[in-house]
Amino acid sequence: MSWEFLVTALVVVLMPGTGVIYTLAVALGQGMRPSLVAAFGCTLGIVPHIAASILGLAALLHASAVAFQIVKVAGVAYLLWMAWNVWRGRGALQVTDRSGQASSGKLIRDGVLLNVLNPQISVFFLAFLPQFVSVDATNAAGQMLGLALVFMAMTFAAFAIYGAFAASLRDRVLSRPRSMTWLRGTFAASFTLLGLRLAVAE
Repeated sequence: MSWEFLVTALVVVLMPGTGVIYTLAVALGQGMRPSLVAAFGCTLGIVPHIAASILGLAALLHASAVAFQIVKVAGVAYLLWMAWNVWRGRGALQVTDRSGQASSGKLIRDGVLLNVLNPQISVFFLAFLPQFVSVDATNAAGQMLGLALVFMAMTFAAFAIYGAFAASLRDRVLSRPRSMTWLRGTFAASFTLLGLRLAVAE
């Protein structure tokens, strides 16, 4: 495993995207433990894309405009639904005490769906992983799987750090109602912009 892969992967996982925004929202709304569950769900959401890239299914998604559009439309709809829920003070950024926290299953489900319904991730892994496979590798699929597992570990660690940071600010934010109103608008706008960006993806 090369340093080039580790550095590139680190840059990718630290870039704010749907997973980061979702984890931050859960951390501010519900605290540290739920944010870790949300981070785990988002990490699980990239497993199908990794499997697709290793099995070659991502090439089909890349080549088929119809398949890409179907997954993309579902992803856009889900992001806009998340934005609407956040704006109404529900969903990821719903502020609750411990007894009112969303179940781990729901947090994981939302995190998984946010990434599964983004076809760009499959195309990304199709282009990303093979670059770091040795040209003389006797088991290219196994090497890609190893790289993918390291990428997943880095993803979870980065999301967990984002969540821990947001959770540490939770009490301070909750003590200022105007801050929560501003945050709801910011997160709703972020999910909307991510949906619009996905909508224009080719």
